[in-house]
Amino acid sequence: MFEAMDALLLARIQFAFTVSFHIVFPAFTIGLASWLAVLEWRWLRTGKPVYAEVYRMWVKIFAVTFGMGVVSGVVLSFQFGTNWSVFADRGGNVLGPLLGYEVLTAFFLEASFLGIMLFGWNRVSRRMHFAATVIVALGTLVSAFWILAANSWMQTPAGFRVGPDGLLHPTSWVEAVFNPSFPYRFVHMVTAAYLTTAFTVAGIGAWYLFRGRHVPHARVMFGMAMIMAVFVAPLQLVFGDLHGLNTLAHQPVKVSAMEGLWETQRGAPLVLFGWPDEAREETRFSLEIPKLSSLILTHDWNGEVKGLKAWPRDERPPVAWVFWTFRLMVGLGLLMIATGAAAAVLYFRRRLFDSRAFQLWCMALTPAGFLAVLAGWFVTEVGRQPWIVYGVLRTAQSASPVTAAPIAVSLAAFLVVYTFVFGAGSYYILHLIGKGPQALEEPTYGDHGIEKPPLVTGAA
Repeated sequence: MFEAMDALLLARIQFAFTVSFHIVFPAFTIGLASWLAVLEWRWLRTGKPVYAEVYRMWVKIFAVTFGMGVVSGVVLSFQFGTNWSVFADRGGNVLGPLLGYEVLTAFFLEASFLGIMLFGWNRVSRRMHFAATVIVALGTLVSAFWILAANSWMQTPAGFRVGPDGLLHPTSWVEAVFNPSFPYRFVHMVTAAYLTTAFTVAGIGAWYLFRGRHVPHARVMFGMAMIMAVFVAPLQLVFGDLHGLNTLAHQPVKVSAMEGLWETQRGAPLVLFGWPDEAREETRFSLEIPKLSSLILTHDWNGEVKGLKAWPRDERPPVAWVFWTFRLMVGLGLLMIATGAAAAVLYFRRRLFDSRAFQLWCMALTPAGFLAVLAGWFVTEVGRQPWIVYGVLRTAQSASPVTAAPIAVSLAAFLVVYTFVFGAGSYYILHLIGKGPQALEEPTYGDHGIEKPPLVTGAA
């Protein structure tokens, strides 16, 4: 039954499925944890219960999402041993400690103080509760630091040597962690996480406003999310450009695939759309803007950009995947920037919370951040092929010596289990959103000898 299946292809599909499923959770919780810290800070500063009520709704969503992220992340670590044992053996001396530090410094931090966030309300002092929220938010950033350091090392390996046995040994942890692409990837991913949270919150706030429900809370959600869209979305364009220039320096073939350029040329055009044909080595039906690719990539109208033909076929990534997912990511980013610009115009016209057309638009963009993050990771990971550690270890050399049958069975099991387990989690999150923020019970800080914060009625 499985004789015709390719074990390597199945292993890649399985990892792509599980890692794509996993990344949406940390992409959301990184931004959500920081936003929860801002919400609680605003409540402590103003005493307005609306901030606390929004916080208590979203902290429940954070807890469920955090749990699903942990469970889906554990699956990934097991796959290193089952499907990618050669990679784990050869790269484990570098990647093992990096992933271990993530558990020791970030996961324990988050898990320890998450309980206070959830169950410490009215049981610990307000300062302790706020400190717990800040610590959890910091923990998500520390987690992103180590995970992106590990992934960036696979993209731009540094600070290592290849032993006579073929194993990779660290020679400088500073160079390995702060490898050439790490700073750009870290900033780009964290910013993407903040925008993912912002547009999710904006969409739900817009839904409440559109239906006339929980209006004071919806104004807080929608207003704070639009601040992120106005100021952070344009910054992401800058960070993305810097990241692209770094990729051009270290992984130029990936950039050529992103651009859909086959011939090395000066004054290279920007291919807006087209169909990369790997067999014919050309991008068919292309719509181009003359010289713009050279300007973006080299900051020179006549700068030279290498084409895909500069590399042998077996060193090129799957061009169509990289080409189209890059355009999806950039397109969604431009929509986010346009949303921020529209929000600024509506704010100065005093119609930010009243435009039903804009509310519908923001509701439609609720999943935009998740889609952009997924597209960006497809560009990153597919664009690195055929290497698993760029320029050092090929993906085809990294798989476990197992047949297709067990991989196919486990992949089918993942599909079934993920559907039920994470479907249930998603259903509960939708239930919490449908229920909306609840009125805040008057806090009882007297048992702890802490002065009760002022409670001021009204919206933000």
